[in-house]
Formats: sequence, C-alpha cells, structure tokens
Amino acid sequence: MKLKALSTKFTETLSHLYPQHEAETLFYIAVAHVLSLNRTNYLLKKENEITDDVLSRFETILTALESGQPIQYVLGEAPFYGLNFKVDPSVLIPRPETEELVSWMLQRIEQDLGQPLSILDIGTGSGCIAIALKKNLAQAAVYALDVSSTSLNMAKKNASLNEASIEFIEMDILSAAELPLPSYSCIVSNPPYIKVDEQPDMHHNVLQHEPALALFVSNEDPLIFYRKIADLAIKYLTKGGLLFFEINEYLGEETVDLLKSKGLKNIELKKDMQGKDRMVCAIKS
Repeated sequence: MKLKALSTKFTETLSHLYPQHEAETLFYIAVAHVLSLNRTNYLLKKENEITDDVLSRFETILTALESGQPIQYVLGEAPFYGLNFKVDPSVLIPRPETEELVSWMLQRIEQDLGQPLSILDIGTGSGCIAIALKKNLAQAAVYALDVSSTSLNMAKKNASLNEASIEFIEMDILSAAELPLPSYSCIVSNPPYIKVDEQPDMHHNVLQHEPALALFVSNEDPLIFYRKIADLAIKYLTKGGLLFFEINEYLGEETVDLLKSKGLKNIELKKDMQGKDRMVCAIKS
C-alpha cells in the first residue's frame, strides 16, 4: 500500500467520528510518530510503498482511534511547550491553552520576580507546567504536587525524560493544612474546574477517556480548589509573590471576585487565543 492510500483509509475510517480536516491531522500525527515524517516530507514521499510491518503499526493506531481513544493516549505521548511528554489515561492531555498560561507566567516572572525563585505547581498531572517552567527557569526550585500517586509516577517519568529536576509531593490539597515549604515566590494551578452540568457540551473522547478526577467539580461549589489554593497562597506566597490559575471560561468574573475577597491584589483576567477567559494572575501584597 502507498502512503497516499493509507491517508485515504484513515480519513474514510474516521469520518463518522471526526471532520475530514481533523482526521487528516490525526493521520499526519501518526505519520510523524511512526515514520518521523513531517507534512512536507510526507507530500514528497506519499507515492512510496510501505512495508507490511509499518502498515500493521498504522492499522493498530487506526483501530484504537476508531474506538474513540485520543491519539495522544494511543501513541503514549503528547507535545507541550516544545517538549515531549508521556501520557496515559491517568493524566490529562496537555493542551494549547495551558501552553499560553506557561508563556504568560514566564513573562510575568521575568518582569516581577527576582532570584532565587521557588515555584509550586498544584495538581501537576503529567508534570507539563512544572517541567516547562523548570526548562525555561534553570535556576528556579520547582515543586509539583498531586493527589494521585499514578499521576505523580507519570510526572516523574516526564521529568526524567526532559532532564528537569523537580521535587514531587503526593498531597490532597483540599485537606492540606500546610504546604511543604515555608514560602514560595510563585504558585500555579490548573485544577479541576469543569462543572458536571457542562458535560453534554464536551467531546466524547474527553468524557470517555480522560481522568474525571482531574476534570470535574460539583455544580454547587465549582471554585472549591481556587478557594483553598488562594487561602494557602495568602499564607505561603512571599510578599509580591504571584498566583496563577487556569480557569473555567464561564467563571472568570467569579474567580476574580473570589481572589479579591481573599485580599489578593492586581488581579488580571486574561483571555486565550480563542478569546475565552482562561487564566488569572494575582499578587500577594
């Protein structure tokens, strides 16, 4: 079979799950993974015949995709901020809006904070935020905590893969009375923030395959993690320290009001590239 014919097979097989352009994108991701070809190189080689062994690898991927599994879980990896991360259904798939949060953090940290830096990532999951920060702030002491030992094991693998020195902590932040260190210059969290009643609007891939523990909060108290982490930030951030959150796009103003009520200052609500309220920064005065 030629590569070109394999592309057609992908798009036709996945047409009941994805629009054509998304199915084509999945094929290109698979080609990059299996054959290390980018789109340009694929176009140059699309008339090439592929071996039975290579075809078998593609068919295994296609079968998994046809079942609805996200391609990042199928391949066991996902890109984030120029780095590669191992992922499986125990951790959320790193997303572009979280890359935007990291970019904003790096900008604000350089602008507002001096050395030495100590950064705490709460609810680290795959470790993508903590590791990306450490790779760009080599002198910073970076700590990352999560309630899930399984997630922490994956985050540790990713830290090793990306040669990032991170201290990992297993902790349930909602029941935590204190944090491991006496102070931090920066705290960041991308906590669960999707209300249960928002599930009908979500893609079935996310609902069926990504960890609910990392996604959902109750309709009755959707800001539960923000409230708890803000309380800890007031206690543990250094003077002038920064608190960052990724947030629910529908709860931007409510999140800002919560942070104001806790006494945090200079609160900035920022939109992502899609124009959605997606992140917040506040300062401890």
